[in-house]
Amino acid sequence: MKFTPRKINAFLFFKLPSAFLTGVRVKSLSKDTAVVKVTHRWVNQNPFKSMFWAVQGMASELTTGILVMKEIAESNKKISMLVTNMNGTFTKKATGKIRFECNDGELIRTTIQKAIDTGEGQTVTVTSEGFNEEGISVSKFEYEWSLKVKS
Repeated sequence: MKFTPRKINAFLFFKLPSAFLTGVRVKSLSKDTAVVKVTHRWVNQNPFKSMFWAVQGMASELTTGILVMKEIAESNKKISMLVTNMNGTFTKKATGKIRFECNDGELIRTTIQKAIDTGEGQTVTVTSEGFNEEGISVSKFEYEWSLKVKS
């Protein structure tokens, strides 16, 4: 698969319909950064009239997962990937348009190369932060990805 926002959003429709139906959309993808946006709506709200934490989790995980998938594809190796740990912090009600960003492409690239060079499984902890329309952080997630070259 070519890694463009349009292709990834189509992938969401077919493979992760819950993310697609709740409004999670990839907006941009570069070598080091992935940006995903989601708008607070009735379908993704909690009883407190803000965005449900799991929707924020889907959007934030997608920013990290896209970068991992992209680097694996560019390595031309078969590498398994799995989230082994996750931590989330919520600092403000998520309402309106929320933008999640992960800027850890270089860290992911280095870890994948280490897995290839050593033949041993590696873990990498990457961060995705959600910002509201005013640029204020509403949540921050850390994902630990386990990466292992398949034999």
